[in-house]
Amino acid sequence: MTGIHIKLQEKFGAAVREIHNQHGDETAVADRSAFLTIVQFVRNNHNIDCDMLTDITAVDGLSLKWKPRFEVIYHFYSTKKNHRLRLKVKVDEQDPVVPSLAAEWGVANWLEREVWDMFGIRFEGHPDLRRILMYEQFSGHPLRKDYPYSKRQPLIGPKN
Repeated sequence: MTGIHIKLQEKFGAAVREIHNQHGDETAVADRSAFLTIVQFVRNNHNIDCDMLTDITAVDGLSLKWKPRFEVIYHFYSTKKNHRLRLKVKVDEQDPVVPSLAAEWGVANWLEREVWDMFGIRFEGHPDLRRILMYEQFSGHPLRKDYPYSKRQPLIGPKN
């Protein structure tokens, strides 16, 4: 059986920049411009049927000198076919924006908020992009590699 990642590259050509499969974990790296189309295909194609979004996270490649600096990583699962797909989208530090999946998958609402909070990557079209782990007055995004670990933050306490 042809792997999902190979099917994606065959269907979308250059919009799927790279693919690999390691120990059954299929991965495809998609162009940001084709990302929504690829996600809809992964969800709606009856041969793939990835009907569950299990996680969204990001990686900051600053110390590795990645160009572009960030990868947003999506983990999909098919409950009918019992297979997984990891889909990555690379985003630049100057324009860290990807389309939101909150309208398609309800769980994306919270997962995207977490990535925004920790990495500062914005999700275009998100209905309520605000902090979820840190408090509103927190300055910066603590999982960025250039975040100063000794930075003082405003203290929040009870209002008297």
